[in-house]
Amino acid sequence: MPRPAKQKPPHAFVLEALAPLRPEVRRMFSGFAVYLGDRIVCMLREHAKSPEDNGVWLVLSDAVSPADPGLRREFPSIRTINLLGGKIRHWLLIPSDGPNFEVEALHACDLLLRHDPRFGRIPESRR
Repeated sequence: MPRPAKQKPPHAFVLEALAPLRPEVRRMFSGFAVYLGDRIVCMLREHAKSPEDNGVWLVLSDAVSPADPGLRREFPSIRTINLLGGKIRHWLLIPSDGPNFEVEALHACDLLLRHDPRFGRIPESRR
């Protein structure tokens, strides 16, 4: 019996934009986690279950509040992730069905390329 084809990460333009930083991509839950070094910085998701949470999940650092008005100005469509049920507040979604999804996602990539300290965390498993 043939093995199923491996699924590729959605939103490949994000990985292309981050290529200079040599991102590591790993399957995670219903998406693909993107690591820069030891830090997880985002997850790429496009899944039939809970499509309202599809897009780019940004991981905020300990130093920034999810309610930061600056984030809201830079990313007008950013919101909490329904699947997380409000339990994990340092992940926010740039929804793929938003009117400026690619613009906002590429802005996040630009900030990551500039090593913006507001994004990324070292997971417990990598400490």
